[in-house]
Amino acid sequence: MMKIAFIAHDRKKDEMVNFITAYEHVFIGHELFSTGTTGLRIMEVTKLQIHRYMSGPLGGDQQIGSMVAQDELDLIIFLRDPLMAQPHEPDISALLRLCDVYGIPVATNIATAEILVKAIDRGDFAWRDLVHKYKPGVDE
Repeated sequence: MMKIAFIAHDRKKDEMVNFITAYEHVFIGHELFSTGTTGLRIMEVTKLQIHRYMSGPLGGDQQIGSMVAQDELDLIIFLRDPLMAQPHEPDISALLRLCDVYGIPVATNIATAEILVKAIDRGDFAWRDLVHKYKPGVDE
């Protein structure tokens, strides 16, 4: 079972809902997390149970970032709106930096999200073994 988080900017929420609906069969059986409105929208149209955090601008991105830093997430699908300035851009940058530091796969667009979800579906998502080998502070 993987721990997967969903985040979507306002103009990407419909796209996220459609994507999750299409791959609902893959996400069933995994532990799911999301920022507030995104998670609510997904649960309204699927049978998925999602632990919802605050809205992104109110701290939800940071809450998910905390999970990354504590090694409590395996993957993030974060559909960003690259054409709209976000008032909480520093939080977004911090979250993406944490994903890089801790080797957490993060999809920021639907094409990358689909590749990662298909990898989950095939069962060939054993990246954690490699990540832990190179984790900061781990002696070789």
